Amino acid sequence: MADSKGKMSVSEAGKKGGQATSSTHDREFYQEIGQKGGEAGGQKGGQRTRELINEGKKSEGNS
Repeated sequence: MADSKGKMSVSEAGKKGGQATSSTHDREFYQEIGQKGGEAGGQKGGQRTRELINEGKKSEGNS
């Protein structure tokens, strides 16, 4: 716990939630939500990621 008042950090809360989800869902669940995420991102999502990576590489070269 983050302090003696019983509060937890965001990281601790995320870990606890992830463990709870993991204990109640199987591999198929994770595959399904991963597929949905990929569909939501679509081609433009991947393209934007590539653009950001290339911008980062260019700025590293200018340092």
